[in-house]
Amino acid sequence: MNTRQIIIIALLIIALVIPGSSLLGEKEYPKFLEEPWDHSPITVYIDEQNTPPHYSPSYQPTVIRALQYWEKGGNGKLSYNPVFELANTSDADIYIMWVENMEEVTGAEEGVAGFCRPMIANGRYVHADIVLEVGDYKGYSWQQYGDDNMEQLVTHELGHALGLGHSNDIRDIMYPTYEQRENLNPLLVQTTYPLIVISILIAIGISGYLGVGWLRYHKRRKRLENELLKEMK
Repeated sequence: MNTRQIIIIALLIIALVIPGSSLLGEKEYPKFLEEPWDHSPITVYIDEQNTPPHYSPSYQPTVIRALQYWEKGGNGKLSYNPVFELANTSDADIYIMWVENMEEVTGAEEGVAGFCRPMIANGRYVHADIVLEVGDYKGYSWQQYGDDNMEQLVTHELGHALGLGHSNDIRDIMYPTYEQRENLNPLLVQTTYPLIVISILIAIGISGYLGVGWLRYHKRRKRLENELLKEMK
C-alpha cells in the first residue's frame, strides 16, 4: 500500500468519524443564550385574530407540533428541557403572528420567510416575537405555504426563541434555509374538498351506469345471436 492510498483511507475514516457539522467548521453549536428564559413554563400566544387574507386555520396545529418537537428534545442541542403553555393574551412570553408576505409587509430581504425578534434584559429573554409569512413569490406567481412548510418555519423560529443560532449542518432544523416539502394550498384544499368528493361520486355513478348498460347490451346481443343460430339450424 503506497502513501497516496494511506492518505485516502485516513481521510475516509475522518469523514466517517467526525460529524458533518464539525467538517463544516461548527466546533461548538451556535447559541444566542445558553438558558434564555428564567422561568417555566414558557407561555405562547398564537395570534389567530390579526391574520392576513391567505392565513389558514390549519397553521395553528403546526405550531402545536413545533412546540411538542422542542419539548421532546428537538435537535438535541438545548441544555434544558423547555415546557410550553398556550396563553390567551398577546403579552405572553412568545407571540406568534402571520403576514401575507415578509418582503412586502416588513421589508425583509428576499428569501426570508420568518424571523424571531427577542427582547433581552439582564442576559435573559423577557419576550420574543415570531413573524411568519403565509406565502412567497415563485417567479411571477404567488404561492401559499402548505402545512409541512409552515411547520418547518415555526420550528426553526422557535429554535431561535429558545436561544439557538443558525447551524452549519444542512440536516439540522436550525440550518438557515428550508426545503419546500409540499405546496398544497391548505385553503384551496379546504374549499375544493367537497367538489372533489362530488366529482368522484359522479364519476363512480357514470362508470356504474355505463357498466350496467354494457352488461344489458352484451346479454341482449348474446340472446339475438342464439336466436339467429337457431333459425339457421
